Amino acid sequence: MDLLAVFDEKNYEDTTTVLERYAVRGIIRRSAKTQIDDSAQTVRQDFCIAMQRGKNGEYKIPGGGQETGETYLETLAREIHEETGFRIKPECTRELGEMLEVRRDIFEPTRKYICHSLFYYCEVEEGQDELQLTASEIEQGYELKWVTPEEICRCNLALQLEPWMMRDTAFVRMLADRTVVLPN
Repeated sequence: MDLLAVFDEKNYEDTTTVLERYAVRGIIRRSAKTQIDDSAQTVRQDFCIAMQRGKNGEYKIPGGGQETGETYLETLAREIHEETGFRIKPECTRELGEMLEVRRDIFEPTRKYICHSLFYYCEVEEGQDELQLTASEIEQGYELKWVTPEEICRCNLALQLEPWMMRDTAFVRMLADRTVVLPN
């Protein structure tokens, strides 16, 4: 998988242990509207993506950590189902890229935290099940929202509440400016 970005806070010089984590994140798209720009003679197809929206207004890409014994695809299927209620079509899943985060662990200051976030494009089956959120996700007020990349970036850049917001916002910006291109 291509490495798209590295976010290294370089604040872990005196750490004594390392926690390395792998997480998957799924991009589910739906078309929003078509805009015709006569002056540039172009047609632009806007789209929305499925996001978790917290009670503070922040947007998070659905996904999470790999559990023992799971493949990346199994993790992706489980996390997407829990956080969006959708079931992915595994045969239509495509790798989009990886982002790496390196920093001092926010829960254990003597530990260096390395997180590999693997992003995938997902097509989903018809229908939607009830969300199966964790206690933490319920406490954060997460709910499924369909949002344009521009709105996600605007909201997250204004808030910058958590370290992961920089990662998710950077990835969504890559979608918006077509640095990362979704399959047709």
